[in-house]
Formats: sequence, C-alpha cells, structure tokens
Amino acid sequence: MISVAIIGNGNVATHLYNAFLKAEDVKVTQVNSRKLENIQDADVTIIAVSDDAISEVSAKITNAFVVHTSGSFALEDLKNTTNKGVFYMLQTFSKDKKVNFSKVPFCLEASKKNDYLLLEKLAKSIGKKVYNINSEQRKKLHVAAVFVNNFTNHLYQIGNDICQENDIPFEILQPLIDETSEKIKTLSPKKAQTGPAIRNDKKTIKNHLKLLEKQQQKIYKLITKSIQNGN
Repeated sequence: MISVAIIGNGNVATHLYNAFLKAEDVKVTQVNSRKLENIQDADVTIIAVSDDAISEVSAKITNAFVVHTSGSFALEDLKNTTNKGVFYMLQTFSKDKKVNFSKVPFCLEASKKNDYLLLEKLAKSIGKKVYNINSEQRKKLHVAAVFVNNFTNHLYQIGNDICQENDIPFEILQPLIDETSEKIKTLSPKKAQTGPAIRNDKKTIKNHLKLLEKQQQKIYKLITKSIQNGN
C-alpha cells in the first residue's frame, strides 16, 4: 500500500485525489491547501500547486519524498531537503471534465532509483502510460504541449468566433477537428498537412485575408508562412 499526501486543491489535485480513491494499492492520507498545516507523513507527498508557489511550499515540507506535478519546473528547483521527484501528467485538466487516466502519459523523474520505482508503481495504479523524462526533456515537452494544446485551442476559439459572427454552428467543424486528430496517429503532422498554405494557393489565401479582422490576419499570415517554410 502506497500512502500519498496531496498538497493543493486545484484541478490537478482534485482529479488525482478522485483517481487514487479508486486505486486498490493507494491510500490518500491527506489533501491539503498550500497553508501546510499539520502535514501527515506519507510515502509520496505530491505538490499540486501553481508553479510560482512550488518553491515556497516545498521548502516547508519535511516528508521523506516530495514531488511536484509541473511540466516546466525542474526537479532540483524543489526546496525540500529530503528526496525529490516529479509526477507530471501530460494532459489538460478542467474542473468539470472527467479524466481517463488510462490514456494519460505519466512523465516521471526522481533523484533516486528506488523513488523512481515507487513513482512508477503509483502511476500504474491509476494509469498505463509511463515515461522516464528528465527535467530538461520535460521543459521541451511542455513547450510542445503548449503548441498542440493551448495554441490549437486558441485557434478553435478564432474559428468559433468566425462561425458565431456569421450565424454558423461551430459543430459543423467538429468532424474536421476529429479527423485531423485521428490522422496524426498514423501520419506525421508534416505529411498530414493540407490546405491553401501547403498548396501555395495565393488566390485563396488572399480571399481569406479579406474576410478576417486585423489580428486574425496577422495570425493567418504567420501560420501560413510557417507552413510554407516547412516549420
């Protein structure tokens, strides 16, 4: 049985807590806010707070093994004087959206081998995909994730705005979004690329730009140029 203390009360902490409750070999001893009052001992203490609070919070914890859940925060930036690790889940977490942890990649790191094996066991208690990723790799991975998730979602928002402004149901675009996501499971993104930019269809590009407001034009031009340059 692995005992776990979770520090934090946001989306990640909440989803982790709910998942561990269903795991047979895990016991959650505590879920605490960052006030850190009376932290109970645990095999793994998971800090699930915002990046700017990790250093301050970790410095106050004396438990034997402390990990954080951040994609951009290095292992060595933890300020506890005990063993350190990372329990990073590469997924977007929203409060009211359930998470299927069997599909979530767990990116793990630890300063000691036995601690890594413990994290691996903990991850496999709720998930299936486990990767040994060091701090430098994780920072690069986090940047990649911003492109494929946060930036892509912003483009969805622009598409949604265009649809709303013209009384078009955004749901019409859903099958296209789904197909694009499915294609890159079997094709590289570069090979899956379609559209006027890759075809160098100057007439269509020009017509599209006429339909957009100034900020949308800037984004359209920048991405079009990036596609044409092969980036």
